[in-house]
Amino acid sequence: MSALTAGSALPKSQICAALGQPRHRCYPDRRCRSRAVARPQPRKLSTAQQDTIIEVLNSAEYCDVSPRQIYAQLLSLGQVLASPSTFYRLLRERTQTTPRRAQRPPQRHVKPQLCASAPNQVWTWDITKLPTTVRGIYLNLYLILDLYSRYVVGWMISRKENAGLAKHLFTRVLSVRAIQPGTLTVHQDRGAPMTAHSFGDLLASLGVERSHSRPRTSNDNAFSEAQFKTLKYSADYPGRFADAEAARVWTRRFVEHYNDHRPHEGIALYTPGDLYLGRVDEVARIRQAALDAHYARHPERYVNGPPVAKRPPVAVYINPDAALPAEQLLQTASAFKLQRSEEEEPPVSC
Repeated sequence: MSALTAGSALPKSQICAALGQPRHRCYPDRRCRSRAVARPQPRKLSTAQQDTIIEVLNSAEYCDVSPRQIYAQLLSLGQVLASPSTFYRLLRERTQTTPRRAQRPPQRHVKPQLCASAPNQVWTWDITKLPTTVRGIYLNLYLILDLYSRYVVGWMISRKENAGLAKHLFTRVLSVRAIQPGTLTVHQDRGAPMTAHSFGDLLASLGVERSHSRPRTSNDNAFSEAQFKTLKYSADYPGRFADAEAARVWTRRFVEHYNDHRPHEGIALYTPGDLYLGRVDEVARIRQAALDAHYARHPERYVNGPPVAKRPPVAVYINPDAALPAEQLLQTASAFKLQRSEEEEPPVSC
């Protein structure tokens, strides 16, 4: 305390300790500061003036006229109530600036939900651009994919993108695949060729149901989008094509290899042709025989017991209710062991 009376400089912490006060009491309390009172503005309109302006703006003569037009009309009559910005400000303070004209209500599109448990139940299709060697010039690849097997059932290269070409492609493919009325659903996005009335009328006349993706929701047509990525990420994809004929030659070679020779991870590494053409059982027997022979030679390599060749999923879904339904999973080895044992055991007679 003597140091305090002597006037010597001391740290604030020591001074507060000597006085028995917390350190924060040394600083001004901003909460106790008085709020400055806004000065009156000489240009501010009085309440009576504001009410007069609002009454004019809401009058039968000007209720359907914009504030700028009201200002111009009053000015032509020799009257100046306030500036257009003041008109807008007063209306905004009273929440009278919202649009009153007829507006389209928000659109609610139903989420498409499809299931395919066999070939030719659901097809998905889309159109992608193929660049040419001339900058800015593109070709259009129309490609139809079978949902269950991922088999490319039809495709076409064209310089144009329109509903007429889509009708030509589907007429030919539906005839070649011998699709019966009422057995097929075609899923597509909302591009101009897909939503054209003429294209829809064609599918309806052939007994084909239509399904559309939601606007700006590419995941609704994920299988076609993934197919285009597979195509454009293939090792021999040229990037640019000299002309339409060169694109057709390359696409034909790619589709033949993809359908019959390229194992697909989504269908247990079978080829799309195995599922679409009904070769799954034959290929599965060959794979199982190879696994059984290898297990007989090297049982020590299989810690979980005899291996079982995987089978493709029972069904394929677009936007299923659950994140991943059991039917879309590759069937497990334990399930197939049980199935094989049931098939091998003779039926019990009573």
